[in-house]
Amino acid sequence: MGQALPKPALRPFLSEDTPVLAAIFAASIEELTGDDYSEAQQQAWASAADDEEQFGKRLAGELTLIATLQNSPVGFASLRGADHIDMLYVHPSAAGQGVASMLSDALEKLAGGRGAKSLTVDASDNAQEFFTKRGYVGKQRNTVTVGGEWLANTTMQKTLGEAAAPGGPT
Repeated sequence: MGQALPKPALRPFLSEDTPVLAAIFAASIEELTGDDYSEAQQQAWASAADDEEQFGKRLAGELTLIATLQNSPVGFASLRGADHIDMLYVHPSAAGQGVASMLSDALEKLAGGRGAKSLTVDASDNAQEFFTKRGYVGKQRNTVTVGGEWLANTTMQKTLGEAAAPGGPT
């Protein structure tokens, strides 16, 4: 019988994680979004992590969780405010291993704990199917300019009804 895959774990973001998270961000965009975005769009999008100091400040300014496999970061997600997933990125080598689902589960619980009734995300075209399977519904198409390139995404929303505390106010 084969050896079981190691289980991912979660931990909070630390400022020293910034370089590896910037690398995960860039690798994820470069290797996982080619069917939906041109090379120029990918490069513009990935350039958001070129200034690691600013990228680290963005991560530190939000509730950012790190997914690890055998103590090495393989993905991360951040919650802006109580109700918006700002970033969710998984290294291509860890894609399909439940890392994104684990990060999403955690953010949904945290958002509910912060009193959010719903959670939104501006999902890239390649991430829409993932969020749809999790119960998110497309609300509007967006076009944003990043590094001189136009990129499309979709604002999606999920009601967090199951996150309400039993016996709490309705």
